[in-house]
Amino acid sequence: MVSVLFALRRRGIEELRGRGLVSESSSISTGIAARYASAVFELARDGGALDALERDIETLEGALNDSEDFRALIHSPIYSRDEQGQAIAALGAKMGLSDTVANTLKLMSSKRRLFVLPNLMAVLRDLISDEKGEVTADVQTARALSDAQTTKLAETLKSSVGKDVKMNVTVDESLIGGLIVRVGSKMIDTSVASKLAALQNTMKEVG
Repeated sequence: MVSVLFALRRRGIEELRGRGLVSESSSISTGIAARYASAVFELARDGGALDALERDIETLEGALNDSEDFRALIHSPIYSRDEQGQAIAALGAKMGLSDTVANTLKLMSSKRRLFVLPNLMAVLRDLISDEKGEVTADVQTARALSDAQTTKLAETLKSSVGKDVKMNVTVDESLIGGLIVRVGSKMIDTSVASKLAALQNTMKEVG
């Protein structure tokens, strides 16, 4: 934890005071996450541990997607600092997280900053992709893609952005059909649900 704290201080990070668990704006949350991510990324890069960091990201994102209890732990104000700290330490050990990430999560829990964890994962993915000369694409699909479809989509995106594309694919059955791809600030939406919603909005405007 000392090394993480030193890296954060070295970058001149001054944590905002107060809990503010619900009222924090999206921009503030992103800013806090970016500062932690920069420190974690530098430590992992300097230590030759970017591959381990990527594994940690995948593990944590999987937990965030699959466990309602884990999401409640990082977001709910009912947990005290000590309760959050003990729980996140136990979970980090169970998940086999690297010391850098595990210690960062402990530090974040002591500062009441675990709620920015999803943003932290997203920023770290972007930093790693930049380091590797890749672009990360967040892909939502109505149903799971086959290997052939995944390969074809990656090739299509590569020809569009001019870089290798690492895809973070999730299934959202509410899309009905098609997919949504976000590369940075650019979004490509081919879902049937989106088209139906757009048509519905148009009909409301006409009426």
